[in-house]
Amino acid sequence: MIKTHGYAAQSATSAPAPFDFERRDPGSNDVHIAIDFCGICHSDIHQARNEWKSSIYPMVPGHEIVGTVKQIGSAVTKFKVGDRAAVGCLIDSCRNCDSCNAGEEQYCENGATIWTYNSKDKKGNINFGGYSDSIVTDERFVLKMPLNLDPAAAAPLLCAGITTYSPLKHWNAGPGKKVGIIGLGGLGHMGLKFSHALGAHTVQFTTSASKIESAKKLGADEVILTRESNWHVPHAGTFDFILDCVSAKHDLTPYLALLKRDSTLCTVGLPEEPLAIPAFSVGLARKSFAGSSVGGLKETQEMLDFCGKHNIVADIEMTSFAKLDEAWDRVLTADVKYRFVLDLKTLNNK
Repeated sequence: MIKTHGYAAQSATSAPAPFDFERRDPGSNDVHIAIDFCGICHSDIHQARNEWKSSIYPMVPGHEIVGTVKQIGSAVTKFKVGDRAAVGCLIDSCRNCDSCNAGEEQYCENGATIWTYNSKDKKGNINFGGYSDSIVTDERFVLKMPLNLDPAAAAPLLCAGITTYSPLKHWNAGPGKKVGIIGLGGLGHMGLKFSHALGAHTVQFTTSASKIESAKKLGADEVILTRESNWHVPHAGTFDFILDCVSAKHDLTPYLALLKRDSTLCTVGLPEEPLAIPAFSVGLARKSFAGSSVGGLKETQEMLDFCGKHNIVADIEMTSFAKLDEAWDRVLTADVKYRFVLDLKTLNNK
């Protein structure tokens, strides 16, 4: 067994604290990775605080993992010791259903998607995530990170990146399409970068005039302020696709009015309260309201390769376990542009 040091929440009301545990020794198909960087995702906080009512303790969060291969199993072919490697939101699935065979393991039809943390493996053991100094994962669920990307700034691609890239690709964002991005935070700034790089005419929606210049620097062709009443009227029926990245309660009706016939608004945000969809706002022009999760392994690797080609990474602020409480508080108040990343390279003098 591999002695591992990390930070864990022991209950919904306790802050993450030092936690020592053991990883399994690498099997024939496993890759042992020394974690260099791990992004902080808002879902880490939701789950540590049991806000989704499905938490398993002790919980070591973290699913935006970039590190260096320390050891490989005898059957591993994609990696060698010293390679840069990455682990995202999922580390196993049934591997046999139609979704898994299509590379869409996140939608495993047997309900056997095994998440990087706050889940149990096939033997019933709790999975511990990337707020730790190492991880052991089956080669099939380990990703290659382009070497030209800053590994710290690339870490959030493993969740925020793929969460926004996947729906943009699925709904064919690209040249000749007008795409809207709702929200300019951890998810929204990645959606904006991807939509721009895919060639779509990209419009950022924001309630804050102070974000106009930031949005334009990130790739927005237009920025629409949404504070005034009837702000949407001049833009009605002009959008091919809208990606909603907001995780707070908000009114979708004006955004649905922006869609063309047969177009889609997709949410990747996770508001605690249900979103209301008035029937007339979708029925009169055959519009669709949809959702999307993270991507499977094939699409996540495609996304990373796309980022390498276009030099896309997240805008980040580095932090450490010593400042974790402060970082979480600032995530909750949207006081970061736009993702925190934990520096684990010095953990345990590694």
